[in-house]
Amino acid sequence: MLEALQTAGVPVLPGDLARDMAVDARAREGFFGRIDAMQRDGQLLINRKGELCVVAKLGLVTGVVQGHPDGFGFLVPDDGSADLFLGPREMHKVLHGDRVTGRRTGTDKRGRPEGEIVDVLERANRTVVGRLYDEHGIGFVVAENRRINQDLLVPPEERGKAKPGDVVVVEIIQQPSPQREAIARVIEVLGGYTDPGMEIEIALRKHDLPHEFSGAARKQADKLPKTVGDGDRAGRVDITGLPLVTIDGETAKDFDDAVYCERKGKGFRLVVAIADVSHYVRDGDALDRDGRDRGTSVYFPRRVIPMLPEVLSNELCSLKPEVDRLCMVCDMEVNADGAIKQYKFYAAVMHSRARLTYTQVWNCLSDEKSAPKDAKPLLPQLKNLYALYHALKEAREARGAIDFDTTEMQLEFDVHGKIVRIVPVVRNDAHKLIEECMLAANVCTAEYLHKHEHPALYRVHEGPTPEKLAILREFLASCALSLPGGEDPTATDYAKLLLTIKDRPDYALLQTVLLRSLQQAQYRPENVGHFGLSYEAYAHFTSPIRRYPDLLVHRAIKAVIARKQYKPSGATWAELGVHCSLTERRADEATRDVENWLKCYFMQDKVGETFDGTISGVTGFGVFVTLDELNIDGLVHVTELGRDYFHFDQGRHAMIGERSGRVFQLAGRVRVKVARVDLETTKIDFTLADEAVAATPVAPATRTRYSEPLARSNRPGKPRAKR
Repeated sequence: MLEALQTAGVPVLPGDLARDMAVDARAREGFFGRIDAMQRDGQLLINRKGELCVVAKLGLVTGVVQGHPDGFGFLVPDDGSADLFLGPREMHKVLHGDRVTGRRTGTDKRGRPEGEIVDVLERANRTVVGRLYDEHGIGFVVAENRRINQDLLVPPEERGKAKPGDVVVVEIIQQPSPQREAIARVIEVLGGYTDPGMEIEIALRKHDLPHEFSGAARKQADKLPKTVGDGDRAGRVDITGLPLVTIDGETAKDFDDAVYCERKGKGFRLVVAIADVSHYVRDGDALDRDGRDRGTSVYFPRRVIPMLPEVLSNELCSLKPEVDRLCMVCDMEVNADGAIKQYKFYAAVMHSRARLTYTQVWNCLSDEKSAPKDAKPLLPQLKNLYALYHALKEAREARGAIDFDTTEMQLEFDVHGKIVRIVPVVRNDAHKLIEECMLAANVCTAEYLHKHEHPALYRVHEGPTPEKLAILREFLASCALSLPGGEDPTATDYAKLLLTIKDRPDYALLQTVLLRSLQQAQYRPENVGHFGLSYEAYAHFTSPIRRYPDLLVHRAIKAVIARKQYKPSGATWAELGVHCSLTERRADEATRDVENWLKCYFMQDKVGETFDGTISGVTGFGVFVTLDELNIDGLVHVTELGRDYFHFDQGRHAMIGERSGRVFQLAGRVRVKVARVDLETTKIDFTLADEAVAATPVAPATRTRYSEPLARSNRPGKPRAKR
């Protein structure tokens, strides 16, 4: 079609194009359907005369609208060209996420390309979650997604039983246009804004997280057996005599993995058994469709949205103690130096001997006398696991994997579901022991699939982009440091630098900058290795109950064992990689929203109190500070930094006072006062507690003063990087 239109050289009516292309009557429906699709994709545009135009020849760009809470937005082009700034008048025509065509109209006052919207190709928002308000008899909803930056009008007859102040879900019945606001009707009343659990209900709908299983999936789940049947055991290795155990957190219910270790000469035999979800969830069935749609289980504080129904995730597939379960096994031989010498995969039936927690295992390893009576028979293999951990740890260090020193924080709640305290998660060697076992199995998985040339999804983590590497090198140079490796540094280069600087007082700053220079891990069918872990190939095998990529990998392994080829239905491997990466980010964003709201609620009664903290982000409008022992973030606006003109130095990650010379740099130490907590926007504002010092002028010749760097012994924790 595009070729025919370009040959014509002028806009053409659809009927004339069909005639020119000799489209017969039987193919006309598909022909006009294709025209509609090409309009949605931004390839074609119909002008006022009803003629088809090639968008590329009109000087138009196609892309997605990205809204901003302050009323403006941007058109982000599909071709990766510069974003077009959209002023409030243009944003009145659309909502965040809409696909549009637009044209550049000039440059705004800040030198950014500015544009206008020519046509809306596809509306992104059918339903919206928000809060209902009533002013002078006019009802409207303010969306929880602040990027949807215009109110949605709700006529009186469309409110249902909703009252002003309620959190509601509305359906948009008229999309916005240059002449009118969007009009919506209430289709669900969720309740009061501060009702227990409301923050999760909002996040589910704001991020379009599937949270109810389809009728077909529920029906299929209801038909599943309660136990492993005789027919399920056929063709499987019986390892029920092996004393496998699960080691998880105290609150875990979905036990994906079990481990066993024994001495073999100077080395070890490590058996990692993973729940065989693929036996019950087959490609293309109802459970598979729902699982693919979700992509991952989502772990909110006090609530889990599972990828699969609980009859599977918490029962039939969960490796519970003292019951037979189907599993996929990675059986490895590891030498005394922590190198995996050989491995094999097979389907099996197992029987877990115990459900242990990290705390129990660490207590047993730290003091054998404290081991509970039922755990004492397992002590020999726990000691073998611990010895294996040390061998694998040494191999990791020799390999040059990056190991950032981070700490997770845990929220503790009262009976009403509100935070009462925030405490650091104590990460002992039992956590690390299991992590190393899972890493070993995942590496064998990737190597196995790569060796047999079977398509799959790899967990890919690439090194820094040239742009990020240049910024990193500029920053390190200002600290009299350098990153080895030239234009293509390796994980070993990062690890060596971290080892060099571990005793410096500015270690936290340097570690943060190094971490931020790396790209985000993702799922892709192309194996380009895992930069952070320093693996040539890496895949996720160990959590098929809660991660869809792992389920796909299990099917691929079974196909290799059976000398067959597994081809997922309904999507290519590349499309599945993009989808799984997006669902992972969606889950992360939703849990972050919930935690931020809970933290704001926790801080409501602390306005006026002072806290010590660390500068965790620097922007042109101020600095973000993370409070010690709470891991709660807030903003010190640039106007609160002191009576001075502060300039943002991106290369140094700092705000620098023009007259005073005072520097607020990433990872610097500050004392702040809580000035404001806004529950609706989940934002916390701080002011400097030491205002007198902040405002004290310093002569221009005076040496630049830095906020006190964070001592390594006094660093608050940050969440661990995803692998």
